Amino acid sequence: MRIALAQVLSTADPQRNLVTVRDYARQAKEAGASLVVFPEAMQVSFAHDISKYAQPLDGPWATLLRQQAREIGITIAAGMFTPGVDQRVRNTLLVAGSQVDTHYDKIHLYDAFGYLESDSVTPGDAPVQFEHEGASIGLATCYDLRFPQLFVHHAKAGASVCIVSASWGQGEGKVQQWTTLAQARALDSTTFVLAVDQADPESVGRKISGAAPLGVGHSIAVDPLGRVIAQAGTQPELLVVDLDLDLIDTARKQLPVLANAVQF
Repeated sequence: MRIALAQVLSTADPQRNLVTVRDYARQAKEAGASLVVFPEAMQVSFAHDISKYAQPLDGPWATLLRQQAREIGITIAAGMFTPGVDQRVRNTLLVAGSQVDTHYDKIHLYDAFGYLESDSVTPGDAPVQFEHEGASIGLATCYDLRFPQLFVHHAKAGASVCIVSASWGQGEGKVQQWTTLAQARALDSTTFVLAVDQADPESVGRKISGAAPLGVGHSIAVDPLGRVIAQAGTQPELLVVDLDLDLIDTARKQLPVLANAVQF
């Protein structure tokens, strides 16, 4: 299975962001990928008032993204915002392709490091997986990466791959945490973990201000034994990886953490 991780920078303009999705999806298709994963907040970045941009799943932004997936012939996963409750939104990961149309609402909200995502976002309440080329893929968004139980749930439900769409907050040690957590979640679940982040705004000369999580780059692909397959730098980049799904069985024989786990 060949999957592309599109480490890009979203802006305040949803239409411009759709152009970015289209361009990188085309590159991913040309590289032989059947699935391309974009960051969280791809519709509009966290640096802006996301409540003004929230649209339903049958609204124009999602509809155009589905159209791009059909025309290019690739499955696209990208973060957007949909209406929530109490004037908040939901942080939604939309997956669209010829064989799939599903979405995941972020469960674990980023109330950490001086930022309160729950002020503006309604949490999701259910894990989501989808089928792709005969494999089950679990969905996660950004702060979810810090919670192993979600990844273990996906693995026990049959997932061999977990994708993480993120806009990781900047700060001291955050890149190291991002990398370490991706490796840990792969080891916890003995799945492939593919985590794609927004590029670092400073890598293209954008100044950072405030506590909004805008990305640090370093998108990463990790195998079921915690080994890094590939990792990006800080700038916008398309990372294309090949996954040998037979490694799942090998890893679970060598490291049967799912079978050995004791429930308390």
